Amino acid sequence: MSSGNIRDRYNETQHRIVTYLLGGLSKGKHYFKSKYIAKELGLSAKEVGTNMAILSEICQELAIIKWSYSNSTTWMVTPRAV
Repeated sequence: MSSGNIRDRYNETQHRIVTYLLGGLSKGKHYFKSKYIAKELGLSAKEVGTNMAILSEICQELAIIKWSYSNSTTWMVTPRAV
């Protein structure tokens, strides 16, 4: 998926989160905590959680599932089958 397509489909915060998640997936990660995403991107954990919930519904590139809560929400992220 091209970065231009992603940028057109999501707001700036969602674009940054999707780009971050794609980068993590390319390194073999599948579980992401809201607080660590927030720290890396300079956002609040609440902003990340709100946008991850939206992305879990609308993101065509990734399957995003709320996985667990322990000091921060953990999200399981996998590439979506095309």
